[in-house]
Amino acid sequence: MWDMQSILITKELKGQYKGNFGIVYAVNGVSLEVREGEILGLVGESGCGKSTFMKLLTGMIDPPLYYSSGKVLILGKEGQYYSVYDLTKEELRKKVSGKLISYVPQSSFDALNPSQRIREFIADMLRENTGKKYSSKDIHEMLREHFEKLGLSEDILDRYPHELSGGMKQRTVIAISAYLRPSILLLDEPTSALDVSSQKRVIELLVNLHKEGILETIVISSHDLSVLRQLCDRIGIMYAGKLVEIGDIDTIISDPLHPYTRGLLNSLLPPEKEIRYKKVVGIPGRAPELISPPLNCSFYSRCSQAMEICNLKEPPVFENKEKHSVACWLYGGKEQNGRKRDIKS
Repeated sequence: MWDMQSILITKELKGQYKGNFGIVYAVNGVSLEVREGEILGLVGESGCGKSTFMKLLTGMIDPPLYYSSGKVLILGKEGQYYSVYDLTKEELRKKVSGKLISYVPQSSFDALNPSQRIREFIADMLRENTGKKYSSKDIHEMLREHFEKLGLSEDILDRYPHELSGGMKQRTVIAISAYLRPSILLLDEPTSALDVSSQKRVIELLVNLHKEGILETIVISSHDLSVLRQLCDRIGIMYAGKLVEIGDIDTIISDPLHPYTRGLLNSLLPPEKEIRYKKVVGIPGRAPELISPPLNCSFYSRCSQAMEICNLKEPPVFENKEKHSVACWLYGGKEQNGRKRDIKS
């Protein structure tokens, strides 16, 4: 996978919420690369910044969320990179939104217009993204095969949103977002409001979209590691507005490096039948308030392995040869000749 081109790059991306409550530093310097053709998952507890990070990737943000600094680079169809926050909203709509990136928010059910049939909603969306007008008949012909390929009945096109179940609405929104074949699909908590059977169908839909090549690159945020484990090639662990670890999903689950990642995994019940023998251990303490984020390691006050340096300054990212990265002084605290130690050294 690692010879693939990076289709999305963030560099020290920062975003804030501003209001009467003050400033919340929700995303505080996140750098990562999304490789073309992969499914990347972002996991972390509520309030860690993963949903805000997903919104910032699109560039289409509104108050109280504000872009602060950093870069978001998206690979265009012609091989050039667009710097999202150097484009106007109009340029984003014409060049990026729906074509290079489609975003399905956590409250995607609200994306459908309750007064429109699904095909009418799609006609409006296509008109906005292509500038062309489509009749209801055109939409039916265009979408029928697309929906059937994804295991969705064409009858959905003639229904109103209230006539669909929660799981069917979610799959419909994902299918609509995939129709224009964006380079990247961003999914924020796509299964969080669904029952187990509906979650399974959404996962099957995403697997099908990826297998058929309709969606080659997907980024998913979730608090449910079991969902990401079924889908993702890599996962990133977010904590207090930062990316603290990222790597191959099997490697992170079997050999987590960051103390927070280990704590997160220890707090989950595995699906194996030996589940009744596993002792679930919570993480002591609370995540820091992001109105005044710490200048040292954000996990310092909760970490059982904290060292003196952890209280003095924030750790940089250390990376080994397997592209497994971690922001933790345990793997680079003893800097030799001014250089960071390799994880495995």
